[in-house]
Amino acid sequence: MTGKTMTNTTSTRRGANVALLAFFGAAAIAAPAMAQNSARDAGAEAFVQTKAQRVITVLANKGMSDAQKTQVFHQAVDELADVPRITNFVLGKYARTITPEQRARFTPVFRTYVESVYQSRIDDYRGEQLKVVGSVVNKPGDVTVKTVISGGQITQPLPVSWRVLGGGQTWKVVDVQFKGIWLAITQQQDFVSTIDNAGGNIDVLINQLQKGGSAPSGRRK
Repeated sequence: MTGKTMTNTTSTRRGANVALLAFFGAAAIAAPAMAQNSARDAGAEAFVQTKAQRVITVLANKGMSDAQKTQVFHQAVDELADVPRITNFVLGKYARTITPEQRARFTPVFRTYVESVYQSRIDDYRGEQLKVVGSVVNKPGDVTVKTVISGGQITQPLPVSWRVLGGGQTWKVVDVQFKGIWLAITQQQDFVSTIDNAGGNIDVLINQLQKGGSAPSGRRK
């Protein structure tokens, strides 16, 4: 592997890590349709600029202990994303059949799994900066905010789009697009495939997440 290739791979992985915030921001809705209104939304842009940058800053803060960083990161994600919605969304069709007991186990396990993705890669962050470059109003209360992430160890600016729902002073990220892929939808596909391959047994997914290893991937090769 050449030095250039290694650099590109690292940059891509770091960008994906940032964009994987979609885990927390997926909405129980389809990907945004083609916008009918190209107007920008200043409120949604300001929300993403402030809250998404805060999450990135927490990850890159070398002055915090790991325990402090975990606590602040947890809070920052709650401020940024609709966590209950994503927790339901990633179950796909199984959100309709999961039992209350299974949901009670899945909810904290999923959150722990997602946060561990970031905490295991804290050293990858070196002061990246997020800049809002525009937005598109898909429909009232549904906006796609376009940003560029640069700095730190990123060699080329990375475009990342954030879909937010809400209005006024109340917004939440519901999905993130990186390299043309809405990542929350991809996560849902993996989870549903894992359950499908287990004959519809949701406990299999929960058990995999509880083991705390690599992300489950139920897609058939």
